[in-house]
Amino acid sequence: MSQRARSALSAVLIVLACLLAPAGALASWATYEIGDGGRYEAVTAPLATDPAVREAIAAATTDGIMREVEVTPRLRSPVRSFVHSAVRSFTRTPAFHVAWDTANQAAYDAVMRALRDDDERTVTLDVAPVAAQVKRQLTADHVPFAHRIPVGHAEITVLRSAELARLRKGFHVLEIAGFWLPAVTVALAVAGVLVAVCRRRAVVATGLGTALGAALLAVAVAVGRRMTLSGLPADVSHAAAGAIYDTLTGTLRTVSWLLLAFGLALALGALLTERIARLRRVSAGPAPVPAEEPTRVRA
Repeated sequence: MSQRARSALSAVLIVLACLLAPAGALASWATYEIGDGGRYEAVTAPLATDPAVREAIAAATTDGIMREVEVTPRLRSPVRSFVHSAVRSFTRTPAFHVAWDTANQAAYDAVMRALRDDDERTVTLDVAPVAAQVKRQLTADHVPFAHRIPVGHAEITVLRSAELARLRKGFHVLEIAGFWLPAVTVALAVAGVLVAVCRRRAVVATGLGTALGAALLAVAVAVGRRMTLSGLPADVSHAAAGAIYDTLTGTLRTVSWLLLAFGLALALGALLTERIARLRRVSAGPAPVPAEEPTRVRA
């Protein structure tokens, strides 16, 4: 194979590897973090302490309770304020963490079933267990008529049916590519470097391309956050949705920064080794021969 053909083949392989690197990171994240129930639960458990999430849960639970409580219009506002304060206080207790973990796991199972099956129903998070816990707390505190509070279904929409078809196709592709895409990416990068005429330059190109792909991945995560929040209904807490999005994509953002640092370090390392090798070749060369002094002719 001629040097020109080797250079062209190396360039194609390296470009493909750099393009697939962010896609491989995204596929691995979807498969091994979002698609794994245990890891998902570990990642989202701290959301129970997030102020925005607690406030959203308190508002949804209060709305659910007030829909079931029959009070006169004059008393509705103070009763709602009292119930909301009680629910908000409850969200700071260990019992709320247990209720959150239970409801969150149930919502996760429902989302996974919807993505992996053909269920087109809207996925919701039932916060009725929180309402039941609040009712027991108010009753224990001897709040008048607290024992008469009916506990119905108080739901928060997690995934609308209109979004399921699009997300299901993308999730299936990511699950399949979760293992093979990173392996193919590494294989293409290694092959591109080995085929190259100048391997150091190929390593520099691979590092810079990987860093560029990682930067694009970080930008895509940020743009996805903005698009997700802008598409939410008015009755959905944007602060809570933003906190959940940031928690779920935290690993993906970390991976993008690690890939960026790795790519830049790889390119810089190749440039430095080339510089060092050049200096060594110069210093190891033969010593210059001193010029002979011209012979002086006496008159």
